[in-house]
Formats: sequence, C-alpha cells, structure tokens
Amino acid sequence: MASAGSSHAALMDEVYRGQRHIYDLTRKYYLFGRDTLIVGLDARPGMRVLEIACGTGRNLAKIWQKWPGIRLFGLDISQEMLKSARKTLGDKARLGQGDACTFDAPGVLGEVQFDRIVLSYSLSMIPDWEGALDHAASLLAPGGSLHLVDFGDLAGLPRPLARGLLAWLAKFHVAPRTALPAAAAQIAAKRGLSLASTRGPLGYFQLHILTAP
Repeated sequence: MASAGSSHAALMDEVYRGQRHIYDLTRKYYLFGRDTLIVGLDARPGMRVLEIACGTGRNLAKIWQKWPGIRLFGLDISQEMLKSARKTLGDKARLGQGDACTFDAPGVLGEVQFDRIVLSYSLSMIPDWEGALDHAASLLAPGGSLHLVDFGDLAGLPRPLARGLLAWLAKFHVAPRTALPAAAAQIAAKRGLSLASTRGPLGYFQLHILTAP
C-alpha cells in the first residue's frame, strides 16, 4: 500500500506535469502577498534560506535577487516541479525532493537548521498542513524566522466572488486554511517562538512570521 506521502507526491506530479509550464504566468494574478513576504525576510549574506514546497523556483529566484550573498535551498514533493526549479535556479540553490511534513533536512539538503524558512501558498495544498508547519518551525536556527503566506478567510470579498474562487482552487486541490492563525499561535507557544501576523486586504491572504529567540 502506498504511503500518504507517496500518494500526495503522485497527485502533485499529476497536477503539475503540464501546469508547471504556465504556473508562474497564471498564478501572479491571484497569489498575492508573496513579494511582501520576500521584502520582509531581512536576509543577510551567508544566511541559509529554505523554501519548503518551492515549486518552480520563482520565489527563490526573487529572494536571490533581493538578498544577494545568501545560501539558497529548496524542497518540493513533486519531481515535476523540481524540473522547473532546476531550470529556473541553475546552480544558485541546492534542491531536494521530499514530504514537507517529514523530510530529513540533513539527508536531503545537507543542513540541520536554517536562518530563514518560507512557506508560500503551500499549506493550503498539504493534507497534514499543521504537521508541515510544525516541522518547518523545528528547523529554525537560533534567531531564525519562519515566513508563511497563504489564502486568508476571504471574508472581505463579495460572496459570489469568494465562492467562485474557492471552487476554482478546489480544482487544484487547494483549500484555504482558516484555522492557520490559531495553529501558528499554538506552534509558536509550544516552541517558544514569537509571532507576528498580518491580514491582507479583504482577508485575501494571511502572512505570519514565527521568530526563534
């Protein structure tokens, strides 16, 4: 019997085998808040910056441009997406395949901890998203920070528009995590992290930063 992780990997490969070629062109119209996250990273030369569920490598490329001199790492469960990421990033990043909930960071990426970790519109696609968030938090170096952005509660959108967006997202196995603020607070408290949260306009996106002492 296939494990939950391998089943999800196969599903993501199926979803993105063709989509990866047009992903960045189409997603820029509705994945808001990503560039706000990148600007807020405050990454300095030599820092280890990891994006979990790095997809096509679009965010990592922009992080490299904004914060030169950092060390880039990327993880994705989909080998199809990693094909695009390798093409986008070349030798700028160390990339690896793995499940966001359970991956072995030293084995896959050669590092035990990271100074900045990014989760961008990925928790809404991960079945055990709380597990993925907690695992990411466990990999923070002292003084490091975990930056995550994802769909919000959409409460400020007209109801027909919100329903249409949710129906569209469901076609790609995406479900906004309305419990994310509470989960982020719980994990921050459990791991002794500070938490800063921002609600995007109309509740379209939510942005959270968990920082280690």
